[in-house]
Amino acid sequence: MYVIESKAAAIGCMILSLCCLGSWPAILTLLERRGRLPQHTFLDFTTANLLAAILIAFTLGEVGKSTFQTPDFTTQLLQDNWPSVLLAVAGGVLLSVGNLATQYAFAFVGLSVTEVITASITVVIGTTLNYFLDDKINRAEVLFPGVGCFLIAVFLGAAVHSSNAADVKAKLESLPSEDFYSSIKKGEDNPEKEEPDLESHEKPVEKAKAGTAGFFVELENKRAIKVFGKSIMIGLFLTLFAGTCLSLFSPAFNLATNDQWSTLPKGVPKLVVYTAFFYFSIAGFLIALILNLIFLYRPMAGLARSSLKKYVKDSKGRSWAVFAGFLCGFGNGLQFMGGQAAGYAAADSVQALPLVSTFWGIILFGEYRRSSRRTYVLLVSMLVMFVAAVAILMASSGRRGHRK
Repeated sequence: MYVIESKAAAIGCMILSLCCLGSWPAILTLLERRGRLPQHTFLDFTTANLLAAILIAFTLGEVGKSTFQTPDFTTQLLQDNWPSVLLAVAGGVLLSVGNLATQYAFAFVGLSVTEVITASITVVIGTTLNYFLDDKINRAEVLFPGVGCFLIAVFLGAAVHSSNAADVKAKLESLPSEDFYSSIKKGEDNPEKEEPDLESHEKPVEKAKAGTAGFFVELENKRAIKVFGKSIMIGLFLTLFAGTCLSLFSPAFNLATNDQWSTLPKGVPKLVVYTAFFYFSIAGFLIALILNLIFLYRPMAGLARSSLKKYVKDSKGRSWAVFAGFLCGFGNGLQFMGGQAAGYAAADSVQALPLVSTFWGIILFGEYRRSSRRTYVLLVSMLVMFVAAVAILMASSGRRGHRK
């Protein structure tokens, strides 16, 4: 199997993982805002996620020489390693439930803030657990200041959400009860007019600018999850629940691959990353399949009821959901590969994915457009803390077997 041995290669895996894991949430958010049911999207997403793990297992898990300490993927499938397999399964369930909760949280509190809070909780709890599970191979004097930066980002993220929510509320309160477009003022809230088709006699269609009151009204009318009038506490609860689940999946995977609790029978080698990731992904797929099939017929968050037949026929946006699933699958695989080489505590630096998701949130969804100066100051402060955190955590990387 392919084994990462150098710190530079491990950091390279972490950076690639950060790009992948920071991008897939933007795709799911885009599909929800276009009106596709989250149940349909997540079924496509989780299937592709599993396919990515299978592809990694049968390629990187099979190349190179198989030894007793590092057997290839297919060899380990026949070994008596069920204690470690169950830990990998637990990690997969936690990740899948956490990802499912974040998909609904995106609608209530926005892409950027959801990622900030969940990622920060994940790092604060997960990194601390991984540091002790890995026998302190990461440099504590470097690692924990990075964790502190993530903790500060939690409070900044909450402040950004509160400030931005107040901005949106103020814009919406300026709307008249009847026709919006008849009351739009010139200047900042002036809608953009799309150029009419020269061969058509239809009137030009008015489209509200991102960040205006009209923009939020249009978004609410198109999206699958209706959020107007809903308490922000629903979104914050989902975000905190997701963060708790996501903070525990990496320590569970760490235990599965390194057997710190000595649960394996004598003479049985530890699970390699690719085998653990295979079982991890199967568990995540099964729990996501069960929950989303239930949500098809008993939807939550006021969503429309669906069915398996309607899901099969709903091909609009399927390719994007599959692409997002592959991004998540490869991103998780790269995180685990880097963590096995340089320590899972350092690999938690990939949870700085708000650096990527905030970029997509601004570019694709117009988040924070025409917000107050206070919101912008908080947003920049939050991003600065993430840049510092990811740099510090990666700098704490060690080598497994070499205690710092």
